[in-house]
Amino acid sequence: MNIFKFFNIGRKAALFAAALFSISTFAQKTCMDVEKITVNENVTTVITASEPIQLVDISTDKVAGANPLDNVVTVKPKQGGYKDGDVLAILTVITERYRVQYSLVYTTHVDEAVSDKEVELIERNAFHNPAISMSTSDMVGYAMKVWNSPAHYRNVSTRKDKLKMRLNNIYVVGDYFFIDFSVENKTNLQFDIDELRIKLQDKKIEKATNVQTIELRPALVLDRSTSFKKGYRNVVVLKKMTFPNDKVLTLELSEKQISGRTISLDLDYEDILSADSFSSILLTGK
Repeated sequence: MNIFKFFNIGRKAALFAAALFSISTFAQKTCMDVEKITVNENVTTVITASEPIQLVDISTDKVAGANPLDNVVTVKPKQGGYKDGDVLAILTVITERYRVQYSLVYTTHVDEAVSDKEVELIERNAFHNPAISMSTSDMVGYAMKVWNSPAHYRNVSTRKDKLKMRLNNIYVVGDYFFIDFSVENKTNLQFDIDELRIKLQDKKIEKATNVQTIELRPALVLDRSTSFKKGYRNVVVLKKMTFPNDKVLTLELSEKQISGRTISLDLDYEDILSADSFSSILLTGK
């Protein structure tokens, strides 16, 4: 995903308005006050944040930028010919929970150009991002607690091809559902995962010809394992939703084979409604 193209103008404006407000709330800085990064046209500078980046702004067109990974930004001057110490641009990076700014300072000496830079804790300014109700790191933390918790559901399961897929837990935190499920493989054949699909679809009705299916994109899939032999457990996080009783929420796990195995688990709306809130014990781990 190229973050420079991902955000529309309206969302950029909203994020920058919030960022500017947070700047004025704490202190004012000039371009001479921010952290400096030396750059050269023959060196690509890689900047790594500790969490997914939501917005990047380069204040001039003298510097090219890219967003090859969710938490990585690369910058490089488009050309040389500048003097040592010339400020080519101010780089602003906004993540889910903080923002940083860097002054990109030109150097004629290639060996002085920064090639690898990690965003340090001292450089981060806390930022309330109105578009993010829960950060990825917090989401992973909650998901890990769910993954390590005992299974509360025993009667929501399905069997196929000597595979058993079952629901372990459903929790709700803020605006998200945390759905914990597992698959038991009772064969000696390793299950190579092709994909995990989450769908909202009509309940299966005999002789039905038109079945409406809506693919849902999870906010998080905790375990990215590509295969398992006997047991598999995962937690998927979905934005909270409501759906009518004639629909089911389906988790479908398919195998990487031409005639691969596929198993799915249907959750009724009643299952979703019974989602537990995180208890203080689960939250604190005590």
